[in-house]
Amino acid sequence: MEETRLSMSMSSHTPNQSHHPDAPGTPLTDAHSTGGADHGRWSTKRIAVYALFVALTMVVSFFSFPIFPVAPWLRYDPSGIVVLVAGFAFGPAAAAIVSVLGFLPHVFTNPFGALVAIVVALALSVPAALIYRKIHTRAGAVLGIVTGAVLGVIAAILCNIAITPLYAHMSMGEVLAMIVPILLPFNLMKFAIHGLVTFLVYKPISRLVNR
Repeated sequence: MEETRLSMSMSSHTPNQSHHPDAPGTPLTDAHSTGGADHGRWSTKRIAVYALFVALTMVVSFFSFPIFPVAPWLRYDPSGIVVLVAGFAFGPAAAAIVSVLGFLPHVFTNPFGALVAIVVALALSVPAALIYRKIHTRAGAVLGIVTGAVLGVIAAILCNIAITPLYAHMSMGEVLAMIVPILLPFNLMKFAIHGLVTFLVYKPISRLVNR
């Protein structure tokens, strides 16, 4: 089912902010803090970094591979990691922009799959970014990732139920029968990979792009 191949998620520099270790329970006040990420002026650097994340999402969304042997036609791509990192680094507005623009090329080749991918990426990245902006700690990052993953799984399954019968020559009943044995475990695996990789890389990437 092609849509599952696609569905799997800037603040200006503020040098006066202090930089604290990213320890559990310790507020993060480094330069990439998202507290003002969605309210600042659209500087040249901000536009360039948004464009970088959009381009990266576009590129990685075309590279997919099977991760669930029971259903090898369901393929994983790492675009959800990019949208999550964008949201953690620059706030929920960045997450939304990257989630939408990053999948636009697929609109011309697979419009249904592109719609699913955009909905799922928004469900994953925007809530995660909102939570991380409010709770700017590693614990907040974990809570954001888990919340976004849960919402992403729900969005992916609902989109499969609603959209797959429109073009995949499957009835809604057939899709419903696939939820527990196929769709749910595949999406849990997918979002687990998204979350783990994001948690490992979001801080180094955030520091790099905010230099």
